[in-house]
Amino acid sequence: KMEEFLNLKQLKTSLKEAILLDYYTAGFWWAKEMNFSLLQLSGFMDLLNFALENLSSKHMTLGDNLKELARAMAGKGETESEDRGDLNLFSIEQAKAMIDYLVISLFKHYKAYEYLFHSRREEPVISNE
Repeated sequence: KMEEFLNLKQLKTSLKEAILLDYYTAGFWWAKEMNFSLLQLSGFMDLLNFALENLSSKHMTLGDNLKELARAMAGKGETESEDRGDLNLFSIEQAKAMIDYLVISLFKHYKAYEYLFHSRREEPVISNE
């Protein structure tokens, strides 16, 4: 279902799509294990997408992305947090857990994600053989 929702068309041959599916699926199950409500789950998935979009589309450095994440979680600044919903539906403990999750899942591997989105790679040719 996540594959359909993310509109991944080349999952079997695209390492990028496989990594994105893993990133969102792992985040979804982590949030489910945290017993987030449906609204909280939606807000958390938005936050995962926000941090990844900052890296992939806006080419933000790790420091800038962390600053934007802090602004988004505080509901301040020039972020699009108003469009993503109210992140104040999380307790302080939940917010800390979310930050820890983002550090472990994305920010510790930031260079690898930068490489995934911004390096030029030749596409391998896969034959029927």
